[in-house]
Amino acid sequence: MANVSIPKGTRDFSPVEMAKRNYIFNTIKEVYALYGFQQIETPAMENLSTLMGKYGEEGDKLLFKIQNSGDYFKGLTDGELLSRNAAKLASKFCEKGLRYDLTVPFARYVVMHREELALPFKRYQIQPVWRADRPQKGRYREFYQCDADVVGSNSLLNEVELMQIIDTVFTKFGVRVCIKINNRKILSGIAEIIGEADKIVDITVAIDKLDKIGIDNVNAELAEAGIPAHSIEKLQPIINLQGTNAEKLQTMREVLKDSEIGLKGIEEIEFILNTLASLSTLHSSLEFDLTLARGLNYYTGAIFEVKALDVQIGSITGGGRYDNLTGIFGMPGLSGVGISFGADRIFDVLNQLNLYPREAVNATQVLFVNFGEKEAQYSLPIIADLRKAGIRTEIYPDSTKMKKQMSYANAKEIPFVAIIGETEMQEGKVTIKNMTTGEQQMVDKDEFVLRLSQCGASDY
Repeated sequence: MANVSIPKGTRDFSPVEMAKRNYIFNTIKEVYALYGFQQIETPAMENLSTLMGKYGEEGDKLLFKIQNSGDYFKGLTDGELLSRNAAKLASKFCEKGLRYDLTVPFARYVVMHREELALPFKRYQIQPVWRADRPQKGRYREFYQCDADVVGSNSLLNEVELMQIIDTVFTKFGVRVCIKINNRKILSGIAEIIGEADKIVDITVAIDKLDKIGIDNVNAELAEAGIPAHSIEKLQPIINLQGTNAEKLQTMREVLKDSEIGLKGIEEIEFILNTLASLSTLHSSLEFDLTLARGLNYYTGAIFEVKALDVQIGSITGGGRYDNLTGIFGMPGLSGVGISFGADRIFDVLNQLNLYPREAVNATQVLFVNFGEKEAQYSLPIIADLRKAGIRTEIYPDSTKMKKQMSYANAKEIPFVAIIGETEMQEGKVTIKNMTTGEQQMVDKDEFVLRLSQCGASDY
């Protein structure tokens, strides 16, 4: 047999796994719709000019570039070819790339369709993205994101609603989470007071890795970026700040008292936290976390990240406020804020915690055994009635041994099997077998359909 495989960092999904993924997607879609978001889609590939320079230097390296069709060497000199400069060559014969996230394509969409949109525009988008990352547990090269964004409004009520959406989704999933929140204005203020305002990108990229590489390596990375030792020393008590949200905010208000932008960030965080506290409806914990930086350069205000409390895995949701993203496409002054659920990591979390509802993963609810042509003809109208009632039903297509048909039902974890033989046909009945308990009972065929349609096959 041929040695076949798939690229590292990608996965196949079985029917059961797809049922689980659809449960995730449908749950998120339902919550988005409750808050007035509408769905759009954008192409898998974008022009590289759309993608490059939007994610920082590290993000640019992780873009999958698509080789031009035809003679892609045309226009290249022998010297350029012999230079083996991969980045420069790629820029010559790659004009397109696979999208890295859904936010930048969304910004491009807003600019292209601005005349059609009523602002504020609330959109959600559930599609795959690609990153040329090193595959590891919880990190894939192809994965789905489930984004929701609001553009055309500066109101912090949008941030409040996004926190409510996060809480509602994970409450529906039954997953305990901590929502971490920070503000890029606070980080800018910190960079300002330690005298390194021009190093804000280096500082945020390094701090964002704290959970992954530890404080010593973060400090080493800061030093490599040219930040002097005395400035790094000033960062330490800020990075390691402890206490309640209120205590942290009070401390940072003192630390940032001479930074206008820093105090603005504190004010925004306080509004979000206080408004959510006044609602008293959140099930999730909220943590003001100064080490949260989110390395993407386009964030300018509040930033969020969600951690599962009962599973060791990276961030399962993230997002934040961006004020200038559409400006790079010629439409300045349009503020936006958004979140993104990491569907693949949520899939892994729900698997580890075994939190999928039975009805979400069981496909067929009733299987009709096939004893022959007469029995099949008797079964078909009953099957049609069950399907009309929303009961997922199938008939085994071949008249074969009962053992084989029962094995099929077990393999697909079908909870009920309908058995129709001579006796059932003569009396107008159906024998139903519970595949979990092994119990069987014969009922009138009309009663059988009515009872299943009223209570659902799983409760029969």
